[in-house]
Amino acid sequence: MEYTQLGRTGLKVSRLVLGTMNFGPQTDEADSHTIMDAALDAGINFFDTANVYGWGENKGRTESIIGNWFAKGGERRDKVVLATKVYANMGAEGDAWPNHDKLSAVNIRRAVDASLKRLRTDHIDVYQFHHIDRATPFEEIWQAVDVLVQQGKILYVGSSNFPGYKIAQANETAARRGGTIGLVSEQCLYNLAERRAEMEVVPAAQEYGLGVIPWSPLHGGLLGGVIRKEAEGGRRSSGRAADALADPVRRAQLQAYEDLLDKHGLEPGETALAWLLTRPGVTGPIVGPRTAEQLGSALRAVELELSEELLAALDEIFPGPGPSPEAFAW
Repeated sequence: MEYTQLGRTGLKVSRLVLGTMNFGPQTDEADSHTIMDAALDAGINFFDTANVYGWGENKGRTESIIGNWFAKGGERRDKVVLATKVYANMGAEGDAWPNHDKLSAVNIRRAVDASLKRLRTDHIDVYQFHHIDRATPFEEIWQAVDVLVQQGKILYVGSSNFPGYKIAQANETAARRGGTIGLVSEQCLYNLAERRAEMEVVPAAQEYGLGVIPWSPLHGGLLGGVIRKEAEGGRRSSGRAADALADPVRRAQLQAYEDLLDKHGLEPGETALAWLLTRPGVTGPIVGPRTAEQLGSALRAVELELSEELLAALDEIFPGPGPSPEAFAW
């Protein structure tokens, strides 16, 4: 496994991030523990979750699964850089209570304590804001964060799904307050098929020293060989993948992608992950395996070297937006 610094910090993290969103809803606790053991054995030390994972009436279930895994001992917690998120309302569906969501100082304090209890640990390494909160000023957010850092409950703070201007606003506010390191990472939708983050989010992250952590690196399975799997009678596509396959232009693009990789003898999913590892500012993509076999495929991407010829061909199939402001100004 390769490691890198998380943004401008001294924290060393693996170039693949273990995403746990499937733990609970799709993968039972025993298999989730097997996947986490395999990830740790392979050198993945960066685990990502969120307080809301588990979804619906099972919100918090994923954090509990991870906490039970930590409780097995064997230096599991000590070896893991643990990241979780706050924003969503954790109440029962249809029973959202005021101040039980978003980024007020009240909810941040409540959410941290609840996550620590479920995770069965005394601190969170990277506490991430899952979405922007348009109603809460960053002065209040950073005041709440400072208290938690002083208490030893969190060490670093990151963002998720932030536009570039909010990254700038957050860190400029932190700089004015003094004594606050500000955001150190941004978790965003970024992959070969969805490159809009390159226009504003990635440049802002680089300017302010945030590590970029792409989520959905296979774009909902589209970049994992979806057309070939469809022809082989694999699992039926749904959501984003189904919509894309129904679009003749998008389907032709995906066919060109798979044909190119067939020519080079490469697996689509592994190539999509390896491409992200070549992108400036990227710390590592989040992989969310449902099985140990899927984790093995993701691990091979770290060792995959893509030629300049192949990278250029991928750019032709999936062109990026170009630099800002030129991309939208002329």
